[in-house]
Amino acid sequence: MAFFKSGDEVEVCSNQDGFVGSYYSATVIKKHGNDSYEVQYKNLITEDEPHRPLIETVNAEEIRPKPPKVVLASGFGSNDVVDAFDNDGWWVGKISRKKGSDYFYVFFDTYMVEIPYPSFRLRAHLDWVNGKWVSLKERV
Repeated sequence: MAFFKSGDEVEVCSNQDGFVGSYYSATVIKKHGNDSYEVQYKNLITEDEPHRPLIETVNAEEIRPKPPKVVLASGFGSNDVVDAFDNDGWWVGKISRKKGSDYFYVFFDTYMVEIPYPSFRLRAHLDWVNGKWVSLKERV
C-alpha cells in the first residue's frame, strides 16, 4: 500500500454497483490515520451543488497513484487491455476491433457491452502492484 500526502494526484477505485472497477481522478486533501484519505475528485461533483467538486473519505485500499503516460509506438491492437475514459472515469476493457483510422471498439467484460472510442480517450491499462506500475504483458 502506498502512502500519499496532501496535493498528490491519485485515482480512486469505485466499488459501487454499476461503477465497479472504474477509476476516478482525484487529489489528496489529507490523510486520516493509517487507513483512509480525504480526496477531492477532478471530474465528479456534488449532487446538491453541481458546481462544487465532490469531496469524500475513501479507504486507503481504494486509492492508487496517478498512472504514468505510456506511449505505444504501434498503437493499440486487438485484445489489448486498455482503460477507456467514459462517464468521468477510467473503465477497464479490451480492444475488440478497429473502426476507421482513429477509433477502436472496446469490449467491457463486466457489463458485456462493446463501445467505440476515439484513441485519445484510451490509455494502456496498468496495474499498481507492490508499489510499482505493471502492464499485463509484464505480469505473464
